[in-house]
Amino acid sequence: MIDELDLGFDDYDRAPRHRRGQRGGRPGKRRGRSFAAFFLAFILLGILGVGGYFGYGIVKPFFSVEDYTGSGDGSTTVKVSNGDTATDIANSLYRAQVVKSSQAFVNAAKADSRSKSIEVGFYKLHLHMKASLALDAMLARDKNGVLANRVANGITIPEGTITLDVYAKLSKATNIPVSDFVAAAQDPVALGIPSWWFNRTDRKPALKPLSLEGFLYPATYEFEPGLTAKQILEKMVAKFLDVTTQLGFVNAVKNLNISPYEALVAASIAQVEARYPQDMAGVARVLYNRSYKSFACNCLGLDSEVNYWLRISGQKPAASGDLRVSQLHDPKDPYNTHDKPGLPAGPISNPGQDALAGAMNPPKSNYYYFLAIDNQGHTKFATTNAQFCLLTRQAKANGVNISTC
Repeated sequence: MIDELDLGFDDYDRAPRHRRGQRGGRPGKRRGRSFAAFFLAFILLGILGVGGYFGYGIVKPFFSVEDYTGSGDGSTTVKVSNGDTATDIANSLYRAQVVKSSQAFVNAAKADSRSKSIEVGFYKLHLHMKASLALDAMLARDKNGVLANRVANGITIPEGTITLDVYAKLSKATNIPVSDFVAAAQDPVALGIPSWWFNRTDRKPALKPLSLEGFLYPATYEFEPGLTAKQILEKMVAKFLDVTTQLGFVNAVKNLNISPYEALVAASIAQVEARYPQDMAGVARVLYNRSYKSFACNCLGLDSEVNYWLRISGQKPAASGDLRVSQLHDPKDPYNTHDKPGLPAGPISNPGQDALAGAMNPPKSNYYYFLAIDNQGHTKFATTNAQFCLLTRQAKANGVNISTC
């Protein structure tokens, strides 16, 4: 075969060239076939080239990881949620166009043991960053040890904080005016509280909440930048509902034959009156005994309620021994428990989990009185007024600023 091919080319080389007047002879046909073969070969090489280019694009990710080379440009915000893995974070960064590929960040995280300490929150990062630099930015801290690129470092609401103080904390952290939070808090139902929370079990009209007090669950929150006051309060209310659902709060208080809102009022008082969790359930039981059993006036006589009213009405609170008679019996006080029977008209603080648990499952007792008998806040209980008077003297002897009887 090789010889035959060689001969073919030899014959072609020996063929006459440039003969005048020649038409349609074999040399012309050979030249046409050679051009066609060349053209087909060119087309085939082009197809192979294009196919190779796209084929390389398909298999390239299997042999290399796409990554940017610099520190990036512009800015965006990326959220890291509780429980996120390195892959979850990588995917968030990729969707936000911070890194060129998720795998680049995963590889950077695997190569740096510090990646295990990435904290929950919102991070302000550049677009188009080299993955290892994006990781560095999420871990960077300032001279005070605070994460340098986390947008919010958390807002902590302590147990027992009243709404006005909650709004002040939120305003300071978000730069949203306190007035915006006050306006957004006018209707708890609009913020997510089911209306049946206020329904009584004795067929009397549903209770009407005076404010959002009690529903702003005390915890540490991370709020996404750009949220409105209403959206922030909705998130806090949602947290409250999550916690009470986990506790089985609503079903438990049905056994007490009261509305969930009334139990919340009791929890808010127990949170303020009892310093230690083990005393909160006992305080709640005293509140229920006074409110729903046979007791003179069915009045609670709470000084903590008076101080709550003083605070939300722009006045200064005072120790029990310093409260004036006019303050204890203020007819303008809608929360008055010295002259009005039963629980006050609404919560007087935002209670935590211990107080909620105490209010939903208080121990049975015949106690009608409780008192903090020292400045450390230890609580003692009494059945009769005579026993209570003895406790007031004991408290007075222990340095508590209280009136005795």
